[in-house]
Amino acid sequence: MKLDDGNSLWKEGISFTSYSSQTADYGLSKLKKVEAFSIADLFSLYKDILWDDGNHKYNVSSFVGELDEILLGERFSVLDQDTVDGLIGKLRERGNSNATINRKMAALSKLLRKAYKMGNIHNLPEFRRQKERAGRIRFLDREEEERLFLAVKARCENSYRLCIFLVDTGCRLGEAIGLIWNDVHDHRVSFWITKSGRSRTVPLTGRALESLSGEGARKKGPFSMLNQANFRAIWNDAKAEIGLGTDKQVVPHILRHTCASRLVQGGIDIRRVQMWLGHQTLQMTMRYAHLATNDLDSCVVVLERKSRTA
Repeated sequence: MKLDDGNSLWKEGISFTSYSSQTADYGLSKLKKVEAFSIADLFSLYKDILWDDGNHKYNVSSFVGELDEILLGERFSVLDQDTVDGLIGKLRERGNSNATINRKMAALSKLLRKAYKMGNIHNLPEFRRQKERAGRIRFLDREEEERLFLAVKARCENSYRLCIFLVDTGCRLGEAIGLIWNDVHDHRVSFWITKSGRSRTVPLTGRALESLSGEGARKKGPFSMLNQANFRAIWNDAKAEIGLGTDKQVVPHILRHTCASRLVQGGIDIRRVQMWLGHQTLQMTMRYAHLATNDLDSCVVVLERKSRTA
């Protein structure tokens, strides 16, 4: 180790607490050993601060575990850019789409920002968002909805009520199951615990309001007798029965897509759809904009008029 080589000092995991010309003459008087952490270590330290309990936190735990496994549990106090770029390359080799890579790296970025602020690491690498292709959005038509919901109802009345509520409110599964009765008032429902952290209130359709009745009246909330794992199991059995078992896009979240698609196709403007769904950015809602085909009908009128006069 050389006194005039700052890089070698950082690589040794040592940082200065004091340095002066006198120190240069007589040696390093005060040195502080920097502790190294693995990604898993940092997650254990800050998971409860950065993420609320729930399905999202569970997913982040899985993301962090995979990234830590790729790095072989290596401990560090400086995470260089090559390492971050290498993680992205490994994820792509494993078949991760750019959208999935972005979600995993966003979790890592959030964790590292906290660790940097707390002094656990000494740099923040750049996280470049990968370009995502606009994929096809699958939603249910009315006939598919009817067949699927009837198959669910044959297995569990409460799950059937939940399906109706999900497709007519467009809320997430966790938001619905987490409702309490105080969240329902004056034919409206308020979602307080959301993915974006922003509450929203939407009016209820007649059948969504009716779906709140039943066993839930004696519980903490209308769907509190259900949990996500059991509902998904019932859902998967039902979709297999009606011939959709191999369609990987027919998951409970498709009901949120179906709600959004119906709003756009019905002529509701994108801004209102954004508010209804609780999207943080308009860009997220724009995925449904192509369904607003009525907005383009006037273009055909103009083109036909021009063709006749040509």
